[in-house]
Amino acid sequence: MDKLLQRINELARKSKTEIGLTAEEKAEQKDLRQQYIQNFRGTFNEILLNSTVYDPEGTDVTPEKLKKVQRQANLEKAQEILASRNITFLEDGTIARKED
Repeated sequence: MDKLLQRINELARKSKTEIGLTAEEKAEQKDLRQQYIQNFRGTFNEILLNSTVYDPEGTDVTPEKLKKVQRQANLEKAQEILASRNITFLEDGTIARKED
């Protein structure tokens, strides 16, 4: 991420000079900015998925919408872990080991 940001800044500085950027460098700058935004959003989403909001009295006031997304993300992670161990959820809510 540091190298990405460093290159973005190099191109930004060069774009402000008399020389400016070549068409190739402009395309590179656009791609690098998109990568940076994707990385930032991914990191921000991870932070939100692992956050709980409390009021001054210590009561959990995390929005229900966020709690729902967190539960879904945790369920997906659990399913991935179980699938890697050949275990699956059945429709009745129980789990079973898959036979090879």
